[in-house]
Amino acid sequence: MAAADLGTAEWERSKVTNQDLNLLKKLGITTKPKAVCFPSEESYPAPPMGYRVSFVDHLIRGLSTPIHPFLRGLLYVYGLQLHHLTPNSILHISIFITLCEAFLGVSPNWALWKRIFFCRRNGSPNVAYNIGGVVISIRSTANYFDVKLPDSVQGWRKRWLYIREENHGCAEDNIPPFDGAEKILRRRSWDAEATEEERTSTEALMTRIHELQNTRGKELSEKLAEANERANTLALQLEQSEKARKKAELDAVDARAEADKAKADAAGVEDLRKRLHTAETSLSDHIAAQSAREEAIRKRLTTQSRRFVARTAQEFQLDEPANDPLLDALSFLEVHGSEAREGIDQAKAGLSRLFPYFFPKKEEPATFLNLAKCFNPSEDLGLRVRHENMKVAVENLAPWLPRISVTCLSVCDSCGSQHCLKIAAVFL
Repeated sequence: MAAADLGTAEWERSKVTNQDLNLLKKLGITTKPKAVCFPSEESYPAPPMGYRVSFVDHLIRGLSTPIHPFLRGLLYVYGLQLHHLTPNSILHISIFITLCEAFLGVSPNWALWKRIFFCRRNGSPNVAYNIGGVVISIRSTANYFDVKLPDSVQGWRKRWLYIREENHGCAEDNIPPFDGAEKILRRRSWDAEATEEERTSTEALMTRIHELQNTRGKELSEKLAEANERANTLALQLEQSEKARKKAELDAVDARAEADKAKADAAGVEDLRKRLHTAETSLSDHIAAQSAREEAIRKRLTTQSRRFVARTAQEFQLDEPANDPLLDALSFLEVHGSEAREGIDQAKAGLSRLFPYFFPKKEEPATFLNLAKCFNPSEDLGLRVRHENMKVAVENLAPWLPRISVTCLSVCDSCGSQHCLKIAAVFL
C-alpha cells in the first residue's frame, strides 16, 4: 500500500515570531534590502514575483541570499524545490560548500558530492511528506566528517517565509517557481554514484578531506558539534520562546478582557455617580421647595394666631414646645381653636337661656321621625285629640249655655309659643 501524499494539506498560516526575526537579524540575513519577505495572513504560500518559499530553520542552517549556484544546480538535477528539503539537508549542503571553497580551495564539485551524499524520500510507511519530503544523507561507504545532526527540528514546517531569487537566464540556474501541489518524483540522480573517472579526478580532494579529519578535522568536528549543539539550543529556545509568546498572547487577551471589563465597570460607576448627583440635586430642590412650603404654612398659621390674640386679648404659652416652628405654630392654632370652640359653646348656652324661642329644640334622629311618619297621618294627632276633647266639653255645657264663645290657649309643639283658639258654638 502506497503512502498517502499530504500535498497542500501540510500548509498552514506561518508562525514566524519576533524571536525568529531577532535571530535572523543577528545572523545578518535580514540586513540586506528585500532579501527576505514575510507572509501576512495567508494560510497557503503566495510568494511575490522574484521570491521563493523557504523556512527560518533553512536560513539558520546556512541558506542565504542570493542562493549559491551549487544549490540551484542540485535542485535542478534532483527536480526539487526549496521546501522539499529538510533543515538538516540544507546544513549538509552548507557544510559541503564551505568545505570546498574555504578548505579545499575549489568550487563545489558535483563528482565529489556524489561520492559523499545521496537523496532519499522522507516520511513514514503511511505518510509521504511534501514539506521536507527529501533528505540528503551521507553514504555509508564515504569517509567523511562525523556530522552529528538532530534527529528532528520541532515546528520548522510552520515557520515559513519568502526569500529573494534573482533571474539568471537559463532554467538550470534558476530555482523553479513555487508549486505547493507538485508531487515529489524520485529520479535516478538521487542515488547516482560517481564514475571511475570521477573517482580518479576527486581522489586528491578526498585525501585532503582525510587529512583535515586527522589534523584539523577533529578540531573542526568539535567546532561543528559545538555549532550543532548551539543550533539545537537555539531551536529549543525558539520553541520555548514560541510557547512563551503564545502564553503572553493569551495573557494579553485576558488582560485586554479585564481592561475592557474595568472600563465597563468604570463607565457604570461614572453613570451611577451622575445618577447619584442628579438624585442629590433633585432631593435638594425638593427639600428647598418643601422648606419654602412649610415656611409659607407657618407664616399663615402665625398670622391666624396673631389675629386670634388681637381679638381675644389672650396670649398662650406652650408647655412642651417641639422646637419646630411649623409644629409650634400648629400647636398654637389648636389651642386657639379649642378656646374659640369653648367660647362659642358657652355663648350658645347663655343665649339659649335668655332667648329660648330663638333656639330650636333638639330634634330627634331622622331615622325615628321617618319611622313615625309611616304609622301616623300627616295631620297633627295631638291637636286633633285636643279638639275632640274640647268639642265634647262644649256639648256637655250646651244645655246650660244658650250661646257661648270659648277661647282656649294652646301651646305650639313646634316652637313652644302659646296660640289663641276661639271656638264658637250655637245651641238651640
